[in-house]
Amino acid sequence: MTRLALHSRLIPGTEEAYEIEHATVWPELIEVMTAAGITDWSIWRSGRDLFHLVECDDFEAAVAKLSNDPVDQRWQQHMAQFVEGFAKNPDGLAGQSLRHVWTMSEQTAG
Repeated sequence: MTRLALHSRLIPGTEEAYEIEHATVWPELIEVMTAAGITDWSIWRSGRDLFHLVECDDFEAAVAKLSNDPVDQRWQQHMAQFVEGFAKNPDGLAGQSLRHVWTMSEQTAG
């Protein structure tokens, strides 16, 4: 299982609307994300900055599978009215993950 973090930024003035949209994400989107191998996805917000924690088997494979899925395409198009985009990391998984620096449990495990 892989855990990775992503960073995206909201368009100014869309913070409340974004949270309303995520009060209940489309059930069919959760189904396709699960089928793509994503087991959990959490989002935190600080101002316009969004921080995502994703747990999955293979993020690159999941992103590739979702990119061709009509449900995910509709969701991405819908969310484009709120999100400027994801931060890019050419060294990260699928070009989006943040660079991992430290995890307490990894250090204490051995």
